[in-house]
Amino acid sequence: MLRASLPLFAACLLALSSCSSNTETKTTDTISSTGTSGADSSASANRSAAGDSSSKMATQAPAGSGKADPNGPTGPHATDAEFMMTAAHSDQNEIQQSKMALAKGVTGMAKEMANKMIADHTKSTADLKQIAAKKGVKLPTDMDAEHKAMAPAMEKLSGKAFEQKYISQMVADHQKTANTMAAHQQMTKDPALQGFITKTLPVVESHLQMAQNDANMKM
Repeated sequence: MLRASLPLFAACLLALSSCSSNTETKTTDTISSTGTSGADSSASANRSAAGDSSSKMATQAPAGSGKADPNGPTGPHATDAEFMMTAAHSDQNEIQQSKMALAKGVTGMAKEMANKMIADHTKSTADLKQIAAKKGVKLPTDMDAEHKAMAPAMEKLSGKAFEQKYISQMVADHQKTANTMAAHQQMTKDPALQGFITKTLPVVESHLQMAQNDANMKM
């Protein structure tokens, strides 16, 4: 009787061992699958976040790009008349400071810039005068109060010190002018001013890029 039971007992043990092995294999496969799925989800989320970040950065002009900054400072331009006054002052700021630069004997790129500022801003003033005359707006013919106040200090400078100040002022002034023009273009309904800004803004941005390049060379 005992001998007859032994083969049956052995068969039962083998069956139990096989079931245990299959259960462990399935458990391992489930853990592996879950871990892989979690890693893929995490990687996908990271890629999505990186893509969103890159998209936001792409909408902002990099520093020193020679472009208007929608988040940067602007001059007064609440109305079309105020914008024209600000634009005329901006022209005079660049013309008068550039004349000062030439009188002080700047050389190289600073001299080239000064000559270009005088020529281009004289032309934009002439274009603006035609629009202003039709609208009964009398444009200023001198620098604004801020630039008048800083002129005596600039007059005291000479050589490289003056040149560096002149270039840095050209960067600041043209950035603000570009910002103002781009901002007013979004709000004005006047076709003549729209045309003026469309024509003039690229010139101002080219001046800004020129000044930025010169400033970087002197750093």
